[in-house]
Amino acid sequence: MYRFVAERLAALVATVVAISIIIFLAVRLLPGSILDLFFAGDNTATPQQLADAKKKLGLTGSYPEQYWHWASGAVHGDLGHSLLSQQAVSSMMTSALPIDIELIALGIVIALVVGIPLGALSAVRRDKSVDYFSRVTGLVGISLPNFWLATLLLIFTSRVLHWVPPLAYVSLFKDPWRNIQEFILPGIAISVFTLAIVMRMVRATMLEVLNLDYVRTARAKGVPRRTVLVRHALRNALIPVVTVAGFEVGVLISGAAVAEIIFGLPGVGYQLLHAIFQRDYPVVQASVLIIATTFVVVNFFVDLLYGVLDPRISVS
Repeated sequence: MYRFVAERLAALVATVVAISIIIFLAVRLLPGSILDLFFAGDNTATPQQLADAKKKLGLTGSYPEQYWHWASGAVHGDLGHSLLSQQAVSSMMTSALPIDIELIALGIVIALVVGIPLGALSAVRRDKSVDYFSRVTGLVGISLPNFWLATLLLIFTSRVLHWVPPLAYVSLFKDPWRNIQEFILPGIAISVFTLAIVMRMVRATMLEVLNLDYVRTARAKGVPRRTVLVRHALRNALIPVVTVAGFEVGVLISGAAVAEIIFGLPGVGYQLLHAIFQRDYPVVQASVLIIATTFVVVNFFVDLLYGVLDPRISVS
């Protein structure tokens, strides 16, 4: 077990380092330059002024030198400063990250709480009205783009219900009710696709598990139907679902960025999109690094969760 965890941690660190290098190079290979915004299109700037501006913005030196300066600072929690606002990027991420965590957590909770029971019920009542409803729901959920659904929800609540979510972000700990009003619509919007995937996966795996020998044996021994479905069938059917849910975190992160723009939530995705347009390298690097690290860490814990759901899986 300890060897497995150590190997996975080593792979996690190597993956994050590789991602940081790719991020660093990608933002510098984008067309355009922060100097264009810095001088506001002034073509009369002298080479000395350009050199002074690059030095002030920390863009001097070779790429390896710039990367080492940025990476070594990131390890110690210093993500640099925004090239435009000069605000510390670490403080920007500290204020934005809780919004993404709450939104993604809400999305995955909605997807699992609705998708797992719906998929299990669809498998148990195969070819019944509930099954047809679940399958249609899954097909519709996969087909709907989250940005379109988010816009539709906002239009529907404002035009039909005459209600719009609060615009100013309020922490869950300060005003829980207002916070829920802010996050419920974007949470639903980003969860629908994952909900559909989870539902379809649970249904498929449950149908397979229900036909296995140990399930039929449990029924023949007189084990209550509820126990057979929950403890034997559903538990084993959830193993591939855990994998899917781990990868769907990436989908939720991308959906959260769009939802934050539509609903005006100043999260990491919101700041990332604005930083890309403004060529604000430190903000882009920090945002993408945090998102990628979150995805890698979640999948690391997914691997560890396999042993909990199925003791037969050896992690030694």
